[in-house]
Amino acid sequence: MHNLSFGFRSELTLDPFVIPPGGKYPIFFLGIAIYFFGIFCNLTLLSLIIMKKNLHKPMYFILFSLPLNDLVGITVMLPKVLSDIVTETHSVYYPLCVFQAFLLHMYGGGILFILAAMSFDRYVAICMPLRYSSLMTTKAVVFIICLIWGVDLILIVSLFSLQSRLPLCKSVIKNVFCDNPSLLKLTCGNTTLNNVIGLFTTAIMQVISVSVQSFSYVKILITCVGTRKSDSKTKAVNTCTAQIVILIIFEVVATFTILSHRFKNVSAELQKTMGMLIFLVPPLLNPIVYGLYTNEIRSTLLKVVKKRVAVSL
Repeated sequence: MHNLSFGFRSELTLDPFVIPPGGKYPIFFLGIAIYFFGIFCNLTLLSLIIMKKNLHKPMYFILFSLPLNDLVGITVMLPKVLSDIVTETHSVYYPLCVFQAFLLHMYGGGILFILAAMSFDRYVAICMPLRYSSLMTTKAVVFIICLIWGVDLILIVSLFSLQSRLPLCKSVIKNVFCDNPSLLKLTCGNTTLNNVIGLFTTAIMQVISVSVQSFSYVKILITCVGTRKSDSKTKAVNTCTAQIVILIIFEVVATFTILSHRFKNVSAELQKTMGMLIFLVPPLLNPIVYGLYTNEIRSTLLKVVKKRVAVSL
């Protein structure tokens, strides 16, 4: 099989969903509704953090990265998939495919690192309340945010740089969007190093995130058990529950996605659907979870809504 030379105008073909007759436009409009709902929820959360001074705290400055990351994940993937369903083109220029895959992997790593940073913030706030202001300074928060995206960027760039050394000899991606495993399947030659580095990168992200969160939440639990103040316990539980729920949602969806690609008896359509869920479910549920479990965000949103309703009346 000869090598293909890919340039900026070279096209790859995506493997489309098998859609029943008459199902194209219902699926498209459902997807559009899901997309705009996700955009609305995440922009609402971003707007609250920007506009309301009572949310100008280290916890919410770090949280600000989460809806931004979710907007990237859902926007980079869903509009392209919906466009392909309607136009039935199912093609993408090679550089755009690499760019989409790069951003989607940045999104996945971003969630893990952001949740780790947020759990550390709660650990300092609940376990060392008297030192919180001196530890979580503006400079420290900026450093944490830069560390989140810096480590994520280094790991993903390393992953994709390794792939560029391999020649490409196929042009059909067995998926409805571009990701690193799908791009790797287009290459010729020995991919052992790429697979090892890919697994190592995934393991590093998971180990860092889960270790930081496990340490933080265990320390918080011990502190809560030792305190006699019921209101302190309630506040600690409320501020941490949202982060734990979001972590569980992401890990469950990611695990099902990975497993769907490991078993040969799983249909290709189910694999594609599971692959999309990791970029759909967290962006849809994360802002809702924070709205439900975080009292400051919930009360701030209710005040804004009541004010708007009063003005309109």
